[in-house]
Amino acid sequence: VYLAGREERGREAITYTRKIIASGGIVAIKGIGGFHLCCDATSEEAVQRLRQRKRRPVKPFAVMAQDMEAVKKICKVSEEQEKILTGHQKPILLLDKLPGETGLCESIAPGNPKVGVMLPYAPVQLLLFHYDDGIRMPGLLVMTSGNTSGAPICRDDEEAAEELSHLCDCILSHNRKIRIRADDSVMDFYKGEPYMIRRSRGYAPLPFMVSTPWKGQVIAAGGELKNTFCIGVDNRFYPSPYVGDLEDLRTVKALKETIGRLETLLEVQPEVVVCDLHPKYNSTVVAEELGLPVLRVQHHYAHILSCMAENDCEEKVIGVSFDGTGYGTDGTIWGGELLVADCQGFTRLGSIEPFVQVGGDISAKEGWRIAVSLIWQNTGNLEKTLDTVRKLGLCTDQEAKVLVTMAQRKINAVTSTSAGRLFDGVSAILGIRRASTFEGEASTALEFAAEAWRKQREMQKKNPEENLKIRMSEKEDIPESTGISEASEDERKFILNTGEIVAYLVRARLAGEDPGKLAYGFHRALADEILAACEEAERQTGIRKVALSGGVFQNRLLLELVDDGLTEMGFKVLKHSLIPPNDGGIALGQAVYGMAYVQRHR
Repeated sequence: VYLAGREERGREAITYTRKIIASGGIVAIKGIGGFHLCCDATSEEAVQRLRQRKRRPVKPFAVMAQDMEAVKKICKVSEEQEKILTGHQKPILLLDKLPGETGLCESIAPGNPKVGVMLPYAPVQLLLFHYDDGIRMPGLLVMTSGNTSGAPICRDDEEAAEELSHLCDCILSHNRKIRIRADDSVMDFYKGEPYMIRRSRGYAPLPFMVSTPWKGQVIAAGGELKNTFCIGVDNRFYPSPYVGDLEDLRTVKALKETIGRLETLLEVQPEVVVCDLHPKYNSTVVAEELGLPVLRVQHHYAHILSCMAENDCEEKVIGVSFDGTGYGTDGTIWGGELLVADCQGFTRLGSIEPFVQVGGDISAKEGWRIAVSLIWQNTGNLEKTLDTVRKLGLCTDQEAKVLVTMAQRKINAVTSTSAGRLFDGVSAILGIRRASTFEGEASTALEFAAEAWRKQREMQKKNPEENLKIRMSEKEDIPESTGISEASEDERKFILNTGEIVAYLVRARLAGEDPGKLAYGFHRALADEILAACEEAERQTGIRKVALSGGVFQNRLLLELVDDGLTEMGFKVLKHSLIPPNDGGIALGQAVYGMAYVQRHR
């Protein structure tokens, strides 16, 4: 234990650490893939202190439970989930909280029906819970990545002392060297199957194999956010552990170092490097520095290829690629795309309705800006926009005027089909989240509100004798879907009429409709438009196989509505399982494209 120049070793170090945690302190603990910041997960005071120090106001913390008994006191656990929790990989599993559970403090995952839970996987973690020193320890501990915001996880004492000493009361370390950083893997469940959110410790770099008899060696640099890279050797593809967001130069350095380490480990000399189409991504810069021929692959196409590779599919598919941001082949921001794709290339068939995204990167955090833009686009009138914005309480008149002027004059404004930003804008319109303090906060809050409303409604269906607040037919749940319309003259053939969904939601919200009901209605209507678009894509191409990918499909409600709808319509649906649907999975798609390219150009 290191503490302000003082050092304890062996038994004293363990006891001292346990004492600090039990008394409400925060400790940085070296595990097997890097450092964690740890405190008592049952103490509101300790968790709030960690939030203040880490400047992380509401983003959920992961929890380590001493055993399965402790997990079952706070969460619902299925048989399949228990097998994963107790298995050798030990990921963080996103579990539903038990109704009215009081074991965890509220600040662990505020307003979130789930909590990320894992069991101890390193001896030092077991010693924190069980030791013969008479100290009474909580059965639940916060275990969050030991890093400052945006930086990679700390892996040695020097980094920990430099970056974590202002965040914790002491540092517990050991002398086992960590060669490659490995954050904890994070996994959700969908229909009884694992659904990976972050693939790292315990899973990476185990390979994915495809049955195509390819020969060659390639490397893919991945995306900018949630970066992982991937090395392809013949028909085997090795996705790296999670690296992180490459906005921070320390993470870029970690990416270069990990690439070198994995190339040595696998004894490969890649023939080509594959990267994203975006010219300013740091992952693109790293790819160009490798001194190999560079292939650039469109972001949403890479998402679909990753889903195809995970499902060992080589034939053409209809790809539904919905996420936050990706650089389009036309220089605009894409994010709600319908593609026809195989390993040779893709065609853009359709997208959600384009809107003006004002404010650059800040609009990804401030959904109210997107909301104002969507409302202005629907009304086409400044006075009507100001009146609506005022009634919804989105922003001041002055702010709304500035945004509309910027949109009209195309000042710091881009054309966008981002589904992620659409979710943020709708969340703001419905008064659920006006802005986000972490990526995806507004979108997930919208999903949780929709899920809660659906759950409440199902309960009321079961108990008709109760005083029902909601009496409606199935059709009244949702805005009437108008399906799709023909695109204007560009590479797309059709547009999903998402603008009309937004117009309906604005009218219904101003009429005083329940935000939870409208949140569910938005999911249902968007799913219906995706189904209509797939039907149209099949009519144009004859393809009956659909791949669902992109970070928006972390939303299990949308995933379920689209998956069930397509299956009922007779489509074969490809989904992710052990590769994340988000940007942590695109390196696999890039590597597959690179390998197919090498075969064509031998």
